[in-house]
Amino acid sequence: MLPVLPIPMIGALILGFLCASMIAAQKRVSGMAALIGLCALQSALIALVWHYDIQGLRMALPIFASCIPPLAWINLTRVGVDPSSNEIKHLCVPIAAVLAVIFQPYALDILIPLLYLGYGAAILTLLSRGADALPCLRLESGDPSGRIWRWIGAALILSGLCDVAIIAAIISGMAHIQPWIIVLGSSGILLLVGALSLSRDLSDVPDPAGEGEENLDPKPQANEEDAAIIARLDALMEEGQLHLDPDLTLSRLARRLGLPVKTLSTAINKVTGENVSRYINARRIRAACAALEAGETVTSAMLSAGFNTKSNFNREFLRITGQTPRAFRG
Repeated sequence: MLPVLPIPMIGALILGFLCASMIAAQKRVSGMAALIGLCALQSALIALVWHYDIQGLRMALPIFASCIPPLAWINLTRVGVDPSSNEIKHLCVPIAAVLAVIFQPYALDILIPLLYLGYGAAILTLLSRGADALPCLRLESGDPSGRIWRWIGAALILSGLCDVAIIAAIISGMAHIQPWIIVLGSSGILLLVGALSLSRDLSDVPDPAGEGEENLDPKPQANEEDAAIIARLDALMEEGQLHLDPDLTLSRLARRLGLPVKTLSTAINKVTGENVSRYINARRIRAACAALEAGETVTSAMLSAGFNTKSNFNREFLRITGQTPRAFRG
């Protein structure tokens, strides 16, 4: 008889492979690798408890589950807000889960869904504030808030809703469907989080006009101070060619100009009508066009212009020039 692997265990193996690949590529255990590894462990525990009926591991499920949302939040804040941030206070979350397992297991039915819903909502709220809230996020993508993190926040909320569905099934006398909700819901969402965490973008399809931008005033009123800031920024860009650096962030630009992040972002919005990423990417695409006209390959032009991924490069190139890079090169 052939051995059968349950869906959560398959997900755990895939996530484990993704985690190992990230560690091998970066030669260190990054926060994102830790998040993917934790998702792999949780998916494996789900399989061991619900498919192989190893009940001794049941108590570990809520403890490891409680670690995922705060770790996702810590990763986002370190990548986008403050790389040196120390979020020790979030350790209270798994500690609370351990105490609940020991003294009040029924409290976990409320604690775990609230954690996923709360952290997911917090992530989406932070992202909705735009580039000012994430000054350390790289400006390569056309969406400065990090499209990938929106999906991770949504995945956390969906996981919380799965937990709510489990409680509703038990209350309504349909406890027999509980394993299916756990297996299909939790493992699928954990796999989604892991896969998205490794991606720099979701697709090669260009965004529709206006999609992924900050909520800007359609007719921003720029003043002389804004114009002066942009003149200084343009001069800095021409002199230092900062836009060619793929790791450029709004925070770095603001420091070079001696300005608050909010002031610089607002000036760009008012004077150019674009968000910070699109301002930078417009310069990168001009550099890429010059490289293509000089005979460079598409890949070489992409890298020399400051892009790391073809999806972002192709999307921005098509948005700005109306052509694909290959069509432009002829």
